Amino acid sequence: MLTPVCGLVVASLLLVPTMDRPSQAPSAPDTAVLEFLGFRAGARLDELAVHLRSMAAGKLRCRRSRVDQRVSECRAALDEERLEGAAELWVSAMDSVAGVITLSGVLATDQLEHWRATLETQYGRVGARNQGAQWMQQWVRRGRMLRLTWRLERGEKVASVSLVDGRVLDAWGRSGTSGRAADQSASRTR
Repeated sequence: MLTPVCGLVVASLLLVPTMDRPSQAPSAPDTAVLEFLGFRAGARLDELAVHLRSMAAGKLRCRRSRVDQRVSECRAALDEERLEGAAELWVSAMDSVAGVITLSGVLATDQLEHWRATLETQYGRVGARNQGAQWMQQWVRRGRMLRLTWRLERGEKVASVSLVDGRVLDAWGRSGTSGRAADQSASRTR
């Protein structure tokens, strides 16, 4: 009886890869993490503030929602040189975790094509869809979404990149029903 157990242990040890041996091939990048210019939905607000400081882009200014104190709306101005145009950053965070991030602004002539090429290189080619005068491309990975939207407005290219982490929004929605109702009733008594 001991011989079959020993055989099983030896076979298991032979099948387990050793930890000190480097892997044969480099691991593929995690494409489930959708990010743009270092911003990713699901990041904590303190991480976003550090990233903005590293870009010399300005300070993240946040205000808490009056309806639900767990929700913060944040804004920052982004570096015009890096983006080749003026851009704004908007963040909707639940419990200090970014559920939605939007970067938006008027882009220089070639900047939209640079943004598209960067995203297609990183996440793959997707067809552009239009609705009226507005166009968009969208990538979805494991509950996360990145959408590039653009249109011509008064002869200028206006574009935005939205990053959404559905897991953050879903968790907020599931846990927030009673919290929002309590916050709303408390705000009526003030």
